[in-house]
Amino acid sequence: MISEQDKPTDERVIAASVDPAVQFPPVGFQVQIDSHCTVSSDRRHIVGGSPLRLLNLSEVAGNLLDADGRLTVRDQLTSRLARKLLDAGVGHPRPMFGPADSTVTVVIPVRDNQSGIDRLMSVLEGHKVIVVDDGSAVPITAPRATVLRNETSCGPAAARNRGAAESDTELVAFLDSDVVPEHDWLTKLLGHFSDPKVALVAPRIVALESGGGAMSRYEALCSSLDMGWREGPVAPRSRIPYVPSAAMVMRRSCFDGFDEAMEVAEDVDLCWRIHQRGWALRYDPVATVAHDHRQRLSTSLDRKRYYGTGAALLSGRHPGMAAPLALTVPMAAAMAALVTGTGWGVLVALAVFGVVGGRLHRRVSSLPDAARMAAKLTAQSVGFGLLQSASAMCRHYWPLSFLLALVSKRFRTLLLAVAVGEAAYEWVRLELVNPEPGARVGWWRFMVLKRLDDLAYGTGLWQGALTGRSMDALYPQIGNSAVPSPRPQGAPSAVG
Repeated sequence: MISEQDKPTDERVIAASVDPAVQFPPVGFQVQIDSHCTVSSDRRHIVGGSPLRLLNLSEVAGNLLDADGRLTVRDQLTSRLARKLLDAGVGHPRPMFGPADSTVTVVIPVRDNQSGIDRLMSVLEGHKVIVVDDGSAVPITAPRATVLRNETSCGPAAARNRGAAESDTELVAFLDSDVVPEHDWLTKLLGHFSDPKVALVAPRIVALESGGGAMSRYEALCSSLDMGWREGPVAPRSRIPYVPSAAMVMRRSCFDGFDEAMEVAEDVDLCWRIHQRGWALRYDPVATVAHDHRQRLSTSLDRKRYYGTGAALLSGRHPGMAAPLALTVPMAAAMAALVTGTGWGVLVALAVFGVVGGRLHRRVSSLPDAARMAAKLTAQSVGFGLLQSASAMCRHYWPLSFLLALVSKRFRTLLLAVAVGEAAYEWVRLELVNPEPGARVGWWRFMVLKRLDDLAYGTGLWQGALTGRSMDALYPQIGNSAVPSPRPQGAPSAVG
């Protein structure tokens, strides 16, 4: 990790003196209410975000929003409202300006991938680039770039830290050697930094080649690096819990280094540390970076297993954040009742769902059309709980599910239904509703690969827990906080 001694004195002063809590969007900045939010007719009540929440605005604030849900910052009042909408996760930034490409240094860690560097450098012409050769057997060459070499491999985290320490620009972009960004990816991302609270922005990572065999097409749909087609804030326990270091841009003054003791999930840890300090992180899929996905089944599954081991490291550094399940007490009781596979269990769950619906109705009773909104919120909460629980049974807790299936015919039937149903939901969502060009796997292949994917990740999760002699990464979080939206299939396997 970069030490304080390695940082320029002026940067340490800036990083220490800037308080993210008092950073507001400038005049001209715009915010658009998320189209997935429910907005009351008077624009004073907004339901949305992740975790799901109800945001109440004053009459004055409600009138500042345009009819289409757009807010333009014109003064201190609109700037503060913009910050509130952004921090609540119900609004998305629409900046009209940003820093120039010349304010960015691109840092590329690499080991034994000269062809990847050659391909990547061909699209980075005109940019300031630092390549960190992390102990390659044959030294890496990169014309038009500064090449730093580690004689022995120190790991990608250390390589990125060394490159960032050598940079002298306002912003640092990290790219892996096996990616190819589109030509204007930086232009699309840099506007976000016109918001002084934004510390990090990441593009969407898509497949370099979407065709090929079944595994290649599955990766195009379900890559652990692809955070999906919806933009949003990056925060633990949200729809986008982190963004991968394969492609990200951040303020150098906010960068305190990747944890060099972590060989996996170091990008998750970095994102969560930045978020804990109060800075904002954004994911913007308008910008895309293509990744050379693994195409062989064995190598892809081994990588998923490797990602699973990272959960144990995260649970030690961020207690509770990497939990497989995050449910409210009533929802946890309902899910436990359903797992019994009995009729009384279904009745108990339905009763709990009714209580949850009643509580939500009381919270929104002052809103227009409260009954419809309460029904919608209840359905979303129940759906989130069911999806989380189904995923956990087949992914994080599959060894326990397997043992229970051996001794209980009732649970065996339930597990089969859950395994098929959860895979069918993901297939419809990813291949039918939001398809990627050329990435059609087919139902039965998708189900088989999805279940193998989950088995591999779960194996790594248990491996990491047993090796680290801590079961913290397997403990669910049961509490009174709102249930977060389930992550998209393409979200990081490092946190499950």
